[in-house]
Amino acid sequence: MRLNRALPIVAVIPALLLASACSGESAESGEKKPKATAQSADEKNSAEAKRIGALDAAQLEKAALTGKAAGYEARKIAKAEVEAGRDMKSDNKACQPLASLIGGFTHLPAVGVAHRSLKPTAATDATVGSMWLASHSEPDATRVMTDLRAAVTACPKGFKTLGLTYGKVESLPAPKLGAGADETVAYRITGDIGKQKVPMTYTVVRSGGVVAAFYGVNMLDPKQAAIPVPVVDAQLKKIADARG
Repeated sequence: MRLNRALPIVAVIPALLLASACSGESAESGEKKPKATAQSADEKNSAEAKRIGALDAAQLEKAALTGKAAGYEARKIAKAEVEAGRDMKSDNKACQPLASLIGGFTHLPAVGVAHRSLKPTAATDATVGSMWLASHSEPDATRVMTDLRAAVTACPKGFKTLGLTYGKVESLPAPKLGAGADETVAYRITGDIGKQKVPMTYTVVRSGGVVAAFYGVNMLDPKQAAIPVPVVDAQLKKIADARG
């Protein structure tokens, strides 16, 4: 069976999972055109990306998986749904990198971001989730990973954000990835929804100045919740191609 029918149970953790449940072409078509102020912000970020030698938002969008790849379908997420997860704050400062990634962003501001929902193409695959790319200077991307690794170590008992409780954080062995993976952090966070415990698996990879985060949940078998390595490798290849 597909897990898609069970998604409303966990739609609030992380906030971006809501997009995994309901995002698609119809959601995108309802977006309003960006205002002039938003365009100015985009231009500013593009100029900053050029200055630091990073991919800008447009380049990142082209580099993000779209359509079917390695047994999964990647779809662009509507901007309004993406923004719902911005600025998530942890009640424990040491855990902020984890809280930010739950919302779909890195705790250090990026010059470009791209988000996708991920759904398996096989009806028997119960692992669903999402992924996002964040573009930084390479030193900042390295710091994102360093801070994230420290947060996993510092927050074994979890944290709270937006009134939600994440009661457990545990480090996982980093998967063996192909070319393009400069460093990887893997971990599992258990969210508390009433009396239900929902384990969520993250694989976060740095490729140069791009941080790629993959979030997965499997309500039938939490140990199989990680987004499969072939999907991650397919995305890393596109990032490498974009970087030239």
